[in-house]
Amino acid sequence: MRQQRGNPWAVLIVVSLGFFMTLLDLTIVNIAIPNMIDKLHASLDDVLWVINAYALVLAVLLITAGRLGDLLGQRTVFFAGIAMFTVASVACGLAPSPGWLIAFRAVQGFGAAALMPQTLAILTMVFPPERRGAAFGIWGAVAGVATVAGPTLGGLLVTAFDWRYIFFINLPIGVIVLILTLMLIPDLRTGRKHSFDITGTILASAALLAICYALVEGQQYDWGTIKGFISIPLLFAVGAVLLGTFIWAQARRQDGEPLVPFSLFRDRNYALMNVVACFIAIGMLGLFLPLSIYLQDVLGFSALKAGLTLAPASLVAMFVAPAAGRMTDRIGGKFILMTGLALFAAGMATIVLIAQTNSAWYDFLAPQVVAGVGIGCTFAPLTTVALRNISPMMAGAASGVFNTTRQVGTVIGTAGVGALLQNRLIAGFTSQVHQRAGNLPAATQRAILAKFQAAAKSGLAGGPTQHGSPLEAQIFAHGFVQGMRPTMTVPIVFLFGAAAICLLIKRKPRTQEDAPAGAASHETTPAAAS
Repeated sequence: MRQQRGNPWAVLIVVSLGFFMTLLDLTIVNIAIPNMIDKLHASLDDVLWVINAYALVLAVLLITAGRLGDLLGQRTVFFAGIAMFTVASVACGLAPSPGWLIAFRAVQGFGAAALMPQTLAILTMVFPPERRGAAFGIWGAVAGVATVAGPTLGGLLVTAFDWRYIFFINLPIGVIVLILTLMLIPDLRTGRKHSFDITGTILASAALLAICYALVEGQQYDWGTIKGFISIPLLFAVGAVLLGTFIWAQARRQDGEPLVPFSLFRDRNYALMNVVACFIAIGMLGLFLPLSIYLQDVLGFSALKAGLTLAPASLVAMFVAPAAGRMTDRIGGKFILMTGLALFAAGMATIVLIAQTNSAWYDFLAPQVVAGVGIGCTFAPLTTVALRNISPMMAGAASGVFNTTRQVGTVIGTAGVGALLQNRLIAGFTSQVHQRAGNLPAATQRAILAKFQAAAKSGLAGGPTQHGSPLEAQIFAHGFVQGMRPTMTVPIVFLFGAAAICLLIKRKPRTQEDAPAGAASHETTPAAAS
């Protein structure tokens, strides 16, 4: 095994395994919500914070963690992140109460934030620019598969055991990655000492925390008052002021060692791909959230069956992504990425159009395959186009910003689509009550409508089998489909918008002389400890 130390493809396998765990934990918990409420005696708000604590810490610390990789070495921070994530995962599985689980999830998010930016930074350092497409193709396959496979694996573990095993599954993977990290990943450094921007770290973290917290909790508080004078609009305003202050402080520090080098954004492709990555995250989370609820609550699928229904897209993406990466190295990523985004959006749009209250799993097979091809053609060229011209000296900062943009898009997609889905469900249920219960007394209609409005606001609508009459089951099913269609249309529009942005990609790779200001050469030197 030692002879493989520093082998780029061996390094790719190790960092991909670590990356897989962090993305899997963004989606695997959703499918276990009912089991958590039952077995842990938790409230819905408790369980939502189990999800949000991880997402918030991850979004807030990614930029800082990326720069820490530049300062301390990517391998060192990657190893520390894996260790923290693995230990926190075991603690989550052993948590005796909702409060402890939420706390351990926050620690888990800290570990994920530490390791995630290092994955791209390490790959940028071990692969030359002309071979990064294939590497990012496999990395992209991991990203696509982990995001889509979360419900499938989670459904299997919850069905066979219980919710605790969605965290215990990380233990063997984490131990393997820790061992392989020490054996296979060299401690590569750029040969330049870095300083740490403490002021920038505090401002960026506070700004992201205020904005992301407002996005996550806005729906619960009807986008109004939280307590006393504290409100969601106030948090957005504070976040905006802090963000503006951060940008101003960074502008004054550009001649030194800023947390975010503005020279990164002089690379047009990097700047564009940050926007595209945000749109993709909004699209993916915004699509799979209502679709997962539809499969279980309208069609009555079990958690496992719902996960397996979504599995074809991840399986197809897993095989397509490496090929897309190799093609990106040969012909560039512009048109591969545009095609991928268009196919992903078209496949999901087809699902929206054909979804009925009595659909079978095989009705979605063909559009899932189309969407899977699209996903497979998305992540490899996206990452390659974004980071092809980034020097190793900037790798940590570039990866941190890129992952932060994507994670903020995830938060926006979940919060925004969740709020829109609630609004559209209430409208759909109201329409169906008038249409299907119009001959019943007005008081009965109001009672039925109040029941469904409360279900929509709760965040867990409940399937037809939980309603007291066939009429109520019909109202629920048809009202949900009626509300789901316009909700899923919004993230599909974001995906088509991302495809349109790709028209601005600069196709010809730039030479070293055209590299962003302040960029270093692509030479790296092993640290003495390696």
